[in-house]
Amino acid sequence: MDVVSDAISAVRTGRPSSNRLRVSGRWSTRLAPYGGAGFHVVLSGGCRLLTDDGNAVPLGPGDAVLLPHGAGHVLAGGQPDGFTDAEAVRRAVPFEDVRDRIPQPRPAGEAAQAELLCGKYRLERSRTHPLMAELPQVVHLPNRVGAHPELRSAIDLLAREIDGSRPGGCLALPSLLDLLLVYMVRAWLADAATGTWPAVLNDPVTTAALRAVHSDPAAPWTAERLAAEAGVSRATLARRFTALVGRPPMGYLTWWRLTLAATRLRDPDASLARVARETGYSSPYALSHAFSREFGTTPGRYRESAAAAARPPR
Repeated sequence: MDVVSDAISAVRTGRPSSNRLRVSGRWSTRLAPYGGAGFHVVLSGGCRLLTDDGNAVPLGPGDAVLLPHGAGHVLAGGQPDGFTDAEAVRRAVPFEDVRDRIPQPRPAGEAAQAELLCGKYRLERSRTHPLMAELPQVVHLPNRVGAHPELRSAIDLLAREIDGSRPGGCLALPSLLDLLLVYMVRAWLADAATGTWPAVLNDPVTTAALRAVHSDPAAPWTAERLAAEAGVSRATLARRFTALVGRPPMGYLTWWRLTLAATRLRDPDASLARVARETGYSSPYALSHAFSREFGTTPGRYRESAAAAARPPR
């Protein structure tokens, strides 16, 4: 596994959900804050995304937007025919009330002002990787010629699968949505002019050490072995790694092993001994001691809480 894949896998739970939004006329809809991440893909037409802190993001055909921290926001029809920003926020109705709001049958020649794919990813916030935590409240990825071809291809495929009428569509759509999340995070990393993790992943020494840790977290790593993997001295690795990542290599290794253990504990069939073995701990006791110190609870209680949170509400 690589760092980006692991950072996403550590927080992803369940399957993504999505709905098609097809609207015309003067409209605005509010999407409430959410414990996971939200996303929108503009399939045709255009609209505006209005954040709760007062920013307006124009969205055009082929644009994608990720709200990685589940921020509440408003979607509204484009100006000049739509509401002003202030009116859109004031008049916004719940998403369920505006979804698929196009007269049927439509008058001859009338088309949707906008058609979007709107959805959510379920995330476990208690063990967010710092790469995911660094993502801004809104990641806007406009449709630019030649930019991020993988993302563009995923959006094109989503547009073809969105009606769910093709054979195998029930499997294809969730898989494409998972790909969409990877491609959006990857595109942000490529476009970011500043930021800790874009810099981390552009540093060959730090990246080599991270790749070693993520490829085999259970290996008996030492500072010397990680430095050898990076091709530098122990002191050089410690200096560069700590400056960029914010903690020394061995500290990161410990944190990642415990984060990985938390992920493994969500599997009810994984014994504590197996989790300990897969994350580099010599015994269940050693894992329990380190886990309690990091998360303030035992692995057993953590597993019970995770299972309770995963149960659908009655």
